[in-house]
Amino acid sequence: MSAWEEIFYENYPEAGAVFDMAGQAAGFDVRRVCFEENDDINRTEYTQAAMLATECAILEVVQNMGIKADTALGLSLGEYGALVAAGVLNAYDAISIVRQRGILMEQAVPAGQGTMAAVLGADSELVENVLAECSGTVTIANYNCPGQLVISGETYAVRAASEALKSAGIKRVVELNVSGPFHSPLLEQAGEKLGSVLDNYTFNRPAIPYVANVTADYVTDEPKVKELLMKQVSSSVRFEQSVRRLIGDGTDTFIEIGPGHTLSSFVKKTDRSVNIINIEKTEDLKKLEVLNA
Repeated sequence: MSAWEEIFYENYPEAGAVFDMAGQAAGFDVRRVCFEENDDINRTEYTQAAMLATECAILEVVQNMGIKADTALGLSLGEYGALVAAGVLNAYDAISIVRQRGILMEQAVPAGQGTMAAVLGADSELVENVLAECSGTVTIANYNCPGQLVISGETYAVRAASEALKSAGIKRVVELNVSGPFHSPLLEQAGEKLGSVLDNYTFNRPAIPYVANVTADYVTDEPKVKELLMKQVSSSVRFEQSVRRLIGDGTDTFIEIGPGHTLSSFVKKTDRSVNIINIEKTEDLKKLEVLNA
């Protein structure tokens, strides 16, 4: 996070209101974590709520410009931002949920016992076949885009699988600096606990088509949304498949909202023919003028 979030806060009242509200929803000073230099931003229990607050703040500004989404999609934590865009959750409840989600995920596996690794330049079927022959718990956590996957599981199993993948001809397998083996079966209990959390919140029917991470398919009813959010923390995130589903159904413009431009990169690598707009800083809002032309 950096000073540009504070620029949104100071220059757009609707964004400022979201950041102010987020502190109450998350139970900690979200503005401090987002606007000031501190180590808390690197802790999962704080990172998730702070990032979602930023996404919701920018989303509010974009919507007030008259830009309305036709469909919604996120990646992992970003799925909650998509649910806000789709009207399934309000921003307060979404931020409150992800604060608790972050705590559950951080506590799920003792430090050092789980990890993740990026697998680059590899065919997903080859990776799946290699992992099927590996011992221990290791699985594909993220199908990000063609040639980019992430594996997750027990530390020893991920490292052994990394060597097996290299032996199979995959040149780049890079262990990631993460606090846990996210989107692996090791987080199934965290997902079950998250289910109890979700029962305390009101979910609405999606106002626009929304594609779930777990299935790469549309979800139209509230109970199914809850079920898939429970599964999401311990299941593969099928982002590439989700993007292909939207493009196949006619989506030709993607707007990424929030810190970084990682998802824009994934979409571009999946299909270079679509339009991609990344909104991270206030000056990026000018890119949306073409949509109102």
